[in-house]
Amino acid sequence: MVRNKILFVGLFFLITGMVSAQSTKWQIDKSHTKIQFVTKHMKISNVTGQFKEYSGDIKADQEDFTDVDIRVTIPVESIDTDNEKRDEHLRGEDFFEVEEYPEIKFQSVSISKEGDSQYKLKGELTIKDVTRTETFKMEHLGTVEAMGDIRAGFKLTGKIDRFDYNVDWDSSFGQGLVVGRDVEINIDAELIKQE
Repeated sequence: MVRNKILFVGLFFLITGMVSAQSTKWQIDKSHTKIQFVTKHMKISNVTGQFKEYSGDIKADQEDFTDVDIRVTIPVESIDTDNEKRDEHLRGEDFFEVEEYPEIKFQSVSISKEGDSQYKLKGELTIKDVTRTETFKMEHLGTVEAMGDIRAGFKLTGKIDRFDYNVDWDSSFGQGLVVGRDVEINIDAELIKQE
């Protein structure tokens, strides 16, 4: 009987601890945040683009962000490569099929500290009808109190294979000759702590 009570109390604190974890919200400062990508064109030059719209639900209680929980949604319609004709092609059925798959989503799964400010961030990335676990390098650039807020800066980098997500135009005749198969992800983010 006593043992059952001890187990119950331990389970109660474990569950309530999990529920209360990551209660501090962090808002994305869009004026100091960019979600960018880079891929090859004809294997001789780089094309850089960004997503101009996005929303995020980010929570972390620890000062070093080792407990961070990240959920980001990106409307694909907001893609911008500084060329409207190319952007329309990317939105169409050869690439993202934006009418059928309007959003890209990312949900963090785990984070591990690799150094003083270096992390390995794993998460589930959903593009079109495919969800895969991807790993990104994350650097915590610092946390400061400025302009009446507590702000934290980050840089995330990684690489994905667009063919893995059925964004595979050019796969049949060039294996990515015209548009690169590998896509580099570069994210600069500034977060504002919410009280």
